[in-house]
Amino acid sequence: MDLTQRLAGRVAVITGGGGGIGLATARRMRAEGATIVIGDLDPVTGGAAADELGGLFVQVDVSDEDAVNHLFDTAASTYGSVDIAFNNAGISPPDDDLIENTELPAWQKVQDVNLKSVYLCCRAALRHMVPAQRGSIINTASFVAVMGSATSQISYTASKGGVLAMSRELGVQFARQGIRVNALCPGPVNTPLLQELFAKDPERAARRLIHVPVGRFAEPEELAAAVAFLASDDASFITGSSFLVDGGISSAYVTPL
Repeated sequence: MDLTQRLAGRVAVITGGGGGIGLATARRMRAEGATIVIGDLDPVTGGAAADELGGLFVQVDVSDEDAVNHLFDTAASTYGSVDIAFNNAGISPPDDDLIENTELPAWQKVQDVNLKSVYLCCRAALRHMVPAQRGSIINTASFVAVMGSATSQISYTASKGGVLAMSRELGVQFARQGIRVNALCPGPVNTPLLQELFAKDPERAARRLIHVPVGRFAEPEELAAAVAFLASDDASFITGSSFLVDGGISSAYVTPL
Protein backbone atom coordinates (compact mmCIF):
# COMPACT_ATOMS: atom_id res chain seq x y z
CA MET A 1 0.00 0.00 0.00
CA ASP A 2 1.41 3.35 -1.08
CA LEU A 3 0.29 5.79 1.60
CA THR A 4 1.82 8.68 -0.33
CA GLN A 5 -1.12 8.32 -2.72
CA ARG A 6 -3.80 7.82 -0.05
CA LEU A 7 -5.69 10.89 -1.32
CA ALA A 8 -4.97 10.50 -5.02
CA GLY A 9 -7.85 11.66 -7.20
CA ARG A 10 -9.46 13.64 -4.37
CA VAL A 11 -10.21 17.35 -4.51
CA ALA A 12 -9.73 19.08 -1.15
CA VAL A 13 -11.09 22.52 -0.29
CA ILE A 14 -9.26 24.08 2.66
CA THR A 15 -10.34 27.34 4.26
CA GLY A 16 -7.74 29.35 6.11
CA GLY A 17 -5.27 27.58 3.86
CA GLY A 18 -2.80 30.45 3.62
CA GLY A 19 -1.09 29.71 6.93
CA GLY A 20 -0.98 27.75 10.17
CA ILE A 21 -2.86 24.45 10.36
CA GLY A 22 -4.53 25.10 7.01
CA LEU A 23 -1.29 25.47 5.08
CA ALA A 24 0.34 22.51 6.83
CA THR A 25 -2.69 20.40 5.96
CA ALA A 26 -2.71 21.56 2.36
CA ARG A 27 0.93 20.51 2.05
CA ARG A 28 0.25 17.14 3.66
CA MET A 29 -2.79 16.42 1.49
CA ARG A 30 -0.91 17.41 -1.64
CA ALA A 31 1.92 15.06 -0.65
CA GLU A 32 -0.69 12.31 -0.39
CA GLY A 33 -1.96 13.01 -3.90
CA ALA A 34 -4.89 15.39 -3.43
CA THR A 35 -5.67 18.36 -5.64
CA ILE A 36 -5.78 21.45 -3.43
CA VAL A 37 -8.16 24.42 -3.47
CA ILE A 38 -7.14 27.14 -1.02
CA GLY A 39 -9.81 29.46 0.33
CA ASP A 40 -8.43 32.42 2.24
CA LEU A 41 -9.19 36.08 2.83
CA ASP A 42 -5.57 37.11 2.19
CA PRO A 43 -4.75 36.94 -1.54
CA VAL A 44 -1.00 37.12 -0.90
CA THR A 45 -0.59 34.17 1.46
CA GLY A 46 -3.47 32.23 -0.06
CA GLY A 47 -2.20 32.71 -3.59
CA ALA A 48 1.33 31.75 -2.59
CA ALA A 49 0.06 28.54 -0.98
CA ALA A 50 -1.90 27.58 -4.08
CA ASP A 51 1.07 28.32 -6.33
CA GLU A 52 3.38 26.23 -4.15
CA LEU A 53 1.03 23.26 -4.32
CA GLY A 54 0.00 23.55 -7.95
CA GLY A 55 -3.58 24.17 -6.89
CA LEU A 56 -6.23 26.85 -7.08
CA PHE A 57 -6.72 29.93 -4.91
CA VAL A 58 -10.16 31.46 -4.35
CA GLN A 59 -10.40 34.55 -2.18
CA VAL A 60 -13.18 34.11 0.34
CA ASP A 61 -14.75 35.81 3.32
CA VAL A 62 -15.98 32.68 5.08
CA SER A 63 -18.74 34.61 6.86
CA ASP A 64 -20.32 35.58 3.52
CA GLU A 65 -22.71 33.03 2.01
CA ASP A 66 -22.20 34.03 -1.63
CA ALA A 67 -18.42 33.96 -1.25
CA VAL A 68 -18.50 30.51 0.36
CA ASN A 69 -20.79 29.12 -2.34
CA HIS A 70 -18.46 30.57 -4.97
CA LEU A 71 -15.46 28.82 -3.36
CA PHE A 72 -17.00 25.35 -3.44
CA ASP A 73 -18.72 25.81 -6.80
CA THR A 74 -15.44 26.97 -8.34
CA ALA A 75 -13.61 23.96 -6.94
CA ALA A 76 -16.23 21.61 -8.39
CA SER A 77 -16.41 23.31 -11.77
CA THR A 78 -12.62 23.44 -12.11
CA TYR A 79 -11.74 19.94 -10.93
CA GLY A 80 -15.00 18.01 -11.23
CA SER A 81 -15.78 17.28 -7.58
CA VAL A 82 -15.46 18.28 -3.95
CA ASP A 83 -14.28 15.19 -2.07
CA ILE A 84 -12.78 16.75 1.07
CA ALA A 85 -13.72 19.93 2.92
CA PHE A 86 -11.44 21.10 5.71
CA ASN A 87 -13.41 23.97 7.24
CA ASN A 88 -10.61 25.49 9.24
CA ALA A 89 -10.72 29.28 9.03
CA GLY A 90 -11.07 31.00 12.37
CA ILE A 91 -10.08 33.96 14.50
CA SER A 92 -9.17 34.60 18.12
CA PRO A 93 -9.08 38.38 18.58
CA PRO A 94 -7.85 40.05 21.79
CA ASP A 95 -11.20 41.73 22.47
CA ASP A 96 -12.74 38.27 22.95
CA ASP A 97 -11.86 37.76 26.60
CA LEU A 98 -13.61 37.14 29.91
CA ILE A 99 -17.39 37.38 29.55
CA GLU A 100 -17.54 40.58 31.60
CA ASN A 101 -14.99 42.22 29.26
CA THR A 102 -16.30 40.95 25.92
CA GLU A 103 -18.77 43.28 24.22
CA LEU A 104 -21.43 42.17 21.75
CA PRO A 105 -19.59 43.29 18.55
CA ALA A 106 -16.55 41.19 19.52
CA TRP A 107 -18.81 38.25 20.39
CA GLN A 108 -20.64 38.47 17.06
CA LYS A 109 -17.53 38.79 14.91
CA VAL A 110 -16.06 35.60 16.37
CA GLN A 111 -19.35 33.74 15.97
CA ASP A 112 -19.57 34.81 12.32
CA VAL A 113 -16.05 33.71 11.41
CA ASN A 114 -15.75 30.61 13.59
CA LEU A 115 -19.26 29.12 13.64
CA LYS A 116 -21.47 30.64 10.95
CA SER A 117 -18.68 29.99 8.45
CA VAL A 118 -18.63 26.27 9.24
CA TYR A 119 -22.40 26.11 8.75
CA LEU A 120 -22.02 27.85 5.38
CA CYS A 121 -19.07 25.71 4.29
CA CYS A 122 -20.78 22.46 5.27
CA ARG A 123 -23.92 23.44 3.33
CA ALA A 124 -21.86 24.36 0.28
CA ALA A 125 -19.75 21.19 0.42
CA LEU A 126 -22.77 18.93 0.94
CA ARG A 127 -24.44 20.27 -2.19
CA HIS A 128 -21.62 18.62 -4.12
CA MET A 129 -21.04 15.57 -1.91
CA VAL A 130 -24.65 14.37 -1.62
CA PRO A 131 -25.12 13.74 -5.36
CA ALA A 132 -21.79 11.88 -5.40
CA GLN A 133 -22.76 9.92 -2.26
CA ARG A 134 -19.26 10.31 -0.84
CA GLY A 135 -17.08 12.84 0.92
CA SER A 136 -15.23 13.75 4.08
CA ILE A 137 -15.80 16.97 6.02
CA ILE A 138 -13.44 17.96 8.82
CA ASN A 139 -14.38 21.00 10.90
CA THR A 140 -11.86 22.67 13.17
CA ALA A 141 -13.21 22.89 16.71
CA SER A 142 -10.89 22.99 19.75
CA PHE A 143 -10.13 21.25 23.01
CA VAL A 144 -12.06 24.11 24.66
CA ALA A 145 -15.19 22.65 23.04
CA VAL A 146 -14.98 19.74 25.49
CA MET A 147 -13.60 21.44 28.61
CA GLY A 148 -13.34 24.90 30.12
CA SER A 149 -10.28 27.00 29.33
CA ALA A 150 -8.02 28.40 32.04
CA THR A 151 -7.63 31.55 29.92
CA SER A 152 -11.14 32.46 28.84
CA GLN A 153 -12.08 33.64 25.35
CA ILE A 154 -15.81 33.35 25.79
CA SER A 155 -17.03 33.73 22.21
CA TYR A 156 -14.23 31.55 20.83
CA THR A 157 -15.09 28.78 23.29
CA ALA A 158 -18.80 29.03 22.53
CA SER A 159 -18.18 29.03 18.78
CA LYS A 160 -16.03 25.90 18.97
CA GLY A 161 -18.65 24.16 21.07
CA GLY A 162 -21.12 24.94 18.32
CA VAL A 163 -18.77 23.52 15.68
CA LEU A 164 -18.45 20.32 17.69
CA ALA A 165 -22.20 19.87 18.15
CA MET A 166 -22.94 20.66 14.50
CA SER A 167 -20.28 18.22 13.30
CA ARG A 168 -21.77 15.43 15.41
CA GLU A 169 -25.25 16.05 14.04
CA LEU A 170 -24.10 16.19 10.43
CA GLY A 171 -22.03 13.05 10.94
CA VAL A 172 -25.17 11.22 12.02
CA GLN A 173 -27.42 12.77 9.38
CA PHE A 174 -25.24 11.96 6.37
CA ALA A 175 -23.63 8.69 7.50
CA ARG A 176 -25.73 6.54 5.18
CA GLN A 177 -25.05 8.78 2.23
CA GLY A 178 -21.35 7.98 2.27
CA ILE A 179 -20.36 11.31 3.81
CA ARG A 180 -18.34 11.49 7.02
CA VAL A 181 -18.24 14.60 9.20
CA ASN A 182 -15.77 14.92 12.07
CA ALA A 183 -14.59 17.68 14.38
CA LEU A 184 -10.88 18.19 14.86
CA CYS A 185 -10.17 19.37 18.41
CA PRO A 186 -6.61 20.70 18.64
CA GLY A 187 -4.84 21.67 21.79
CA PRO A 188 -2.71 24.83 21.63
CA VAL A 189 -0.80 24.85 18.35
CA ASN A 190 2.41 26.69 17.52
CA THR A 191 0.90 28.93 14.84
CA PRO A 192 1.32 32.66 14.12
CA LEU A 193 -2.06 33.27 15.79
CA LEU A 194 -0.91 31.67 19.05
CA GLN A 195 2.55 33.22 18.86
CA GLU A 196 1.06 36.69 18.48
CA LEU A 197 -1.38 36.15 21.33
CA PHE A 198 1.25 34.84 23.72
CA ALA A 199 4.01 37.25 22.75
CA LYS A 200 1.79 39.98 24.15
CA ASP A 201 1.17 38.07 27.38
CA PRO A 202 3.92 35.58 28.39
CA GLU A 203 2.16 34.86 31.68
CA ARG A 204 -0.92 33.71 29.80
CA ALA A 205 1.26 31.48 27.65
CA ALA A 206 2.85 29.90 30.70
CA ARG A 207 -0.56 29.25 32.25
CA ARG A 208 -1.73 27.56 29.07
CA LEU A 209 1.40 25.44 28.66
CA ILE A 210 1.41 24.02 32.19
CA HIS A 211 -1.84 22.19 31.42
CA VAL A 212 -0.33 20.21 28.53
CA PRO A 213 0.96 16.84 29.81
CA VAL A 214 3.23 16.46 26.77
CA GLY A 215 4.89 19.71 27.90
CA ARG A 216 4.80 21.65 24.64
CA PHE A 217 2.46 23.09 22.05
CA ALA A 218 1.58 21.09 18.95
CA GLU A 219 3.19 21.77 15.60
CA PRO A 220 0.84 22.44 12.68
CA GLU A 221 2.18 19.37 10.88
CA GLU A 222 0.93 17.17 13.72
CA LEU A 223 -2.60 18.45 13.20
CA ALA A 224 -2.21 18.09 9.44
CA ALA A 225 -1.44 14.39 9.84
CA ALA A 226 -4.66 13.92 11.81
CA VAL A 227 -6.73 15.79 9.20
CA ALA A 228 -5.23 13.77 6.35
CA PHE A 229 -6.14 10.59 8.21
CA LEU A 230 -9.73 11.74 8.76
CA ALA A 231 -9.98 12.70 5.08
CA SER A 232 -8.77 9.31 3.92
CA ASP A 233 -10.42 5.92 3.59
CA ASP A 234 -8.32 4.78 6.56
CA ALA A 235 -10.94 6.63 8.64
CA SER A 236 -13.88 5.05 6.79
CA PHE A 237 -15.63 4.00 10.02
CA ILE A 238 -15.11 7.31 11.82
CA THR A 239 -17.86 9.90 11.71
CA GLY A 240 -19.51 12.26 14.17
CA SER A 241 -16.37 12.10 16.28
CA SER A 242 -14.58 14.63 18.46
CA PHE A 243 -11.06 13.93 17.28
CA LEU A 244 -8.79 15.26 20.03
CA VAL A 245 -5.19 16.08 19.18
CA ASP A 246 -4.38 17.91 22.39
CA GLY A 247 -1.24 16.50 23.99
CA GLY A 248 -3.33 14.96 26.75
CA ILE A 249 -4.98 18.16 28.03
CA SER A 250 -8.48 16.74 28.13
CA SER A 251 -7.34 13.63 30.02
CA ALA A 252 -5.32 15.41 32.72
CA TYR A 253 -6.68 16.12 36.17
CA VAL A 254 -3.22 16.71 37.60
CA THR A 255 -0.53 17.80 35.19
CA PRO A 256 2.68 15.71 35.45
CA LEU A 257 5.76 17.56 36.66
